[in-house]
Amino acid sequence: MSTPFSSPFSSPDRGDTPSVSGSLPSFMEDLGDGIFAIDTAFQRDHFDAAFLIVDAGRAAFIDTGTALAVPRLLAALDALGLARDAVDWVIPTHVHLDHAGGVGPLMRELPAATVLVHPRGLRHLVDPRVLWAGAQAVYGEEEMRRSYGERVAVPEARAVASVDEQRVTLGGRTLRLIDTPGHARHHLCVWDERSQGWFTGDTFGLSYREFDDPVRGAWILPTSSPVQFEPDALRASVERMMQARPSRMYLTHYSRVGRDVEDVRRLADRLLAQVDAMAAIALRLRMAPDRHGALKRDLLALYQREVAAHLGTGMTPERVAELLAMDVELNAQGLGIWVDKVGASGASPLPSASGASGDSGASSASGT
Repeated sequence: MSTPFSSPFSSPDRGDTPSVSGSLPSFMEDLGDGIFAIDTAFQRDHFDAAFLIVDAGRAAFIDTGTALAVPRLLAALDALGLARDAVDWVIPTHVHLDHAGGVGPLMRELPAATVLVHPRGLRHLVDPRVLWAGAQAVYGEEEMRRSYGERVAVPEARAVASVDEQRVTLGGRTLRLIDTPGHARHHLCVWDERSQGWFTGDTFGLSYREFDDPVRGAWILPTSSPVQFEPDALRASVERMMQARPSRMYLTHYSRVGRDVEDVRRLADRLLAQVDAMAAIALRLRMAPDRHGALKRDLLALYQREVAAHLGTGMTPERVAELLAMDVELNAQGLGIWVDKVGASGASPLPSASGASGDSGASSASGT
């Protein structure tokens, strides 16, 4: 029997960190277990989150949003009475600018913090010129300033490369980092034993609160945004996370999903079924005239069917199209790049992540 769905912001704390929800600014939510979601205000409300973990007076940020989000991140510390030097770690899940664009300017304010980032992404934080140039070529200089703010490098001495299965200490808890390619080859996810949850960046897809159902819970969809979407690698990464039997997932887009272990498994199954469906669409349309337009049309139709199955008549197809407009565009772009790589390599339709090499996908700014 299904249990009623509660807001992702209403679960009781399972550790010894007291709830402080009554004193928080409106853009900050107490998720329990010493974990706080900060709405970075990228694109729209409840679209892009940074997470702040607090334990025994020490703190870590996982993802930062863009450079424009930094005032909110610092205000979150102030709201909790935390000094700037209480932050030990800043951990971007990957270097797409909606996840890591704020790392450089944030580090200027955090004298004791160290950046921990996937080795493929490290050089793009220490020297972000290539990352920004690729994004600027797509969006233009004016849009970059408006949506992403300033470009700030992280001092080399303050940034270190992560290692697969690395453990780091935060107060009295341990965070575990694993490599999770599929969305990007330089992607990592973070396991928090206290909450029994993963901080998933974009590996576990996207789940916006507008699609929540009071009984069925959250709805989820994959992100195949450019330029390194690899379906087989993504499936392997999701299944690897499932081995920990998580009871919740912390998504950058957006916030916490999952009521229990079974509900997270439900979400994983829906996510992976859509990965397969999206790959099949791309392969079918590989040689189609106006392929990009056809990909957008068929992806939107897939998501509209999925939402209708989840919400019934609770949301019109037009509203689905409005909420997912950016994701449909980016997913179509990424699938086009993937299917061209498959054709050029002569590989099997769902290429393996083994032997993956090359750059970190620096030309992609928004990794939703």
